[in-house]
Amino acid sequence: MGNHALDLNPPNADLHISVHGSDWLWAAFSIFATGLLVAVALDIGRPRGTRLFHQIAVVVLTTASLSYFSMASDLGATPIPVEFRGHGGDPTRQIWYVRYIQWFITFPLILLELLLVTGLSLSDIFTTIFMALVLVVSGLVGALVHSTYKWGFYVFGLASLFYIWYVLLWHGTRTTFAANGAFRTQYIAAASYLSFMLFTYPLCWALSEGSNVISPTSEMIWYGILDILSGPVFLFFFLWQLRSIDYSTFGLKSGKYTDKHVTQAGAAKAAEAGVVA
Repeated sequence: MGNHALDLNPPNADLHISVHGSDWLWAAFSIFATGLLVAVALDIGRPRGTRLFHQIAVVVLTTASLSYFSMASDLGATPIPVEFRGHGGDPTRQIWYVRYIQWFITFPLILLELLLVTGLSLSDIFTTIFMALVLVVSGLVGALVHSTYKWGFYVFGLASLFYIWYVLLWHGTRTTFAANGAFRTQYIAAASYLSFMLFTYPLCWALSEGSNVISPTSEMIWYGILDILSGPVFLFFFLWQLRSIDYSTFGLKSGKYTDKHVTQAGAAKAAEAGVVA
């Protein structure tokens, strides 16, 4: 299937992914799609009211599967003239905006998955998620800019990333965790792992979309490995850590009126039964 994608959807830039790059993307898509099926099965197996973390994983893996299907099909890219290494004129390079759409959805959700187990306030979580959006948008705009000004957006992205690291590794670890801090050790392990993965993304950007040092195929391989490690690998690792934690200790409520109505009705029946007794 991947061998015919470039024939059916010809590349639209001088520097583009190869057939082997498309094959790799199909392999990555298979990993995400398989992870999605596993996440759906795990979600269905959970009792109602305890599925939030699993459903976030389902959304993340669904989005990533769609993105990698698009990239493997050589769809979702636009040609942008490169700033450096323009031998023989001013060649264009494929910039995959579909990847940034994926990250715009998945990165905040992965952070939400992790930060919900901490004692951080909703305002802290909201600001951290906003900084994640700034990081993704800065990367996209910088990649689409031909001139040296792209590195200005790169700096904005790094600044937002430093804030995210501060919250994950410093502020988040010093909050009061649910269940008498039973999940604090697991959080630190997960936050450290995710923070390291986030360190490698700007490196790949600088060498690919930024300076055009590595080819689009190498870019795909690098980003693909990072997405797999920070996507299904991280999510299943995190969900496995949650297996022994009582979900009710997180204090997460749906906030639905129907839930409140049912709770009040149950309390009224209990009070009535007490009066009768």
